[in-house]
Amino acid sequence: MTRISTEPGTTEERPATDGALTPDAATPPKNALDAYFKISARGSTFGNELRGGLTTFMAMAYIMLLNPILLGGADKNGLHLDHAQLTTATALAAAVTTILLGVVGNVPLAAAAGLSVSGAISAIVVPHTTWPQAMGLCVIYGLLIVLLVVSGLREKIMNGIPLPIKHAITIGIGLFIALIGLAKAGFVTQGKGPLLQLGPTGELAGWPVLIFAVTLLTIFVLLTRNTRGAILIGLGAGTALAFIVNAAVGLDDKVWGLQVPKWPGSPVDAPNFGLFGDVDVFGAFGGQGMGAISASVAVFTLVLAGFFDAMATIIGVGTEAGLADKQGRMPGLSKALFVDGAGGAIGGLSGASGQTVFVESATGVGEGSRTGLASVVTGGLFALMLFFTPLASIVPVQVASAALVVIGSMMMSQARHIDWSDREVAIPAFLTCVLMPFTYSITAGVAAGVLTYCVIKAGRGKWREPGPLMWVLSGVFLIYFALTPVKAWLGVH
Repeated sequence: MTRISTEPGTTEERPATDGALTPDAATPPKNALDAYFKISARGSTFGNELRGGLTTFMAMAYIMLLNPILLGGADKNGLHLDHAQLTTATALAAAVTTILLGVVGNVPLAAAAGLSVSGAISAIVVPHTTWPQAMGLCVIYGLLIVLLVVSGLREKIMNGIPLPIKHAITIGIGLFIALIGLAKAGFVTQGKGPLLQLGPTGELAGWPVLIFAVTLLTIFVLLTRNTRGAILIGLGAGTALAFIVNAAVGLDDKVWGLQVPKWPGSPVDAPNFGLFGDVDVFGAFGGQGMGAISASVAVFTLVLAGFFDAMATIIGVGTEAGLADKQGRMPGLSKALFVDGAGGAIGGLSGASGQTVFVESATGVGEGSRTGLASVVTGGLFALMLFFTPLASIVPVQVASAALVVIGSMMMSQARHIDWSDREVAIPAFLTCVLMPFTYSITAGVAAGVLTYCVIKAGRGKWREPGPLMWVLSGVFLIYFALTPVKAWLGVH
């Protein structure tokens, strides 16, 4: 049997068969589109997919503004990438990868430039390479992940993770995206004394935070009333309120951050594809780049970020969408995993850095999307933004962040599937849940959960129980946690 969410907070049981994520042979397709995407078979509708795709895009649109900023630094020769070209590259790579996820993988997942990947490229790669060499490393790490998918190893790893850890991953991602939402809205900030605090000074202040709170409460109220399109309606209402307040009060643009709720003037801007194909695949390994050892360490770091962040996100969002069986497995995901891996190479070729599945995909799932049609809608909107890039900035981050907090609250429901009285699973599950938001890293949470699970089982004399793959993962994660001393031992800076 397979759980399929029909309304927020409700599920129904449907028989599962081979070959599809959530098939339902008793529900005949209404047309060719329905048959291809299995819309009716997954308990969804065309309207749900359309709303879900639009909601996911609204929650992700900030990447078109943030990624060019992350990649806006100088390379080792002091050269900066053109901002307009970066914006075009970001939209192009997101559009291609997300549409492929929908058409090939048939999953309601959207991909764009991974912040962890872009951050790593900007911080540890570009100061020692040229930009074409850095994008070449993205191509390499993407192709390596594709090889892991083709070999079947990536799906085996996903299916080999114990079910309680999978549920904990979903919970951890829920907490993680809720924290992201609260932080982006300015509701929670980094404090001088405590690690986190309420607002910038220990208290809430300012119109943007108020609009975030109003948007959040509006969505919650609509959800409790079982209103269809609750998240999308809330985002629309919050954006309209932000426009009104910004016009009436005359707020400084700086208080909103990246996205200001006002008409951007001319909404049309011709795309600039100047970065496409400007790639030096192996240049970073030579004397004109980082060198072989440093470049290899950088690729290993990128593979870890791209592999496990996306794996955890797929598990979390897929489980929330009801696309997993009772063992937490998602049959038929190999195609989606292949596209996700290829996203690294697609992003490198486009000049936008590696693409990865976004946790914001959960906002579309919250609106009822269950198939790849929602991804086609999201990807289509990214493609449209190639010509209307100024419009990406009209939804304030504070409004979009409310959707992340809402989805985080929904994903907490997975806690009921974990036996918290069984310490052998409760302790690894706890560390998986809390370390994702506490370290601001999905990979760190997965790593802690897997390592602790194996160590506890070994300590109880059950060292065979985790299985070979889990022990191999533990070895990889030991290297992950010890990467800094390993780099020092190798003489890598």
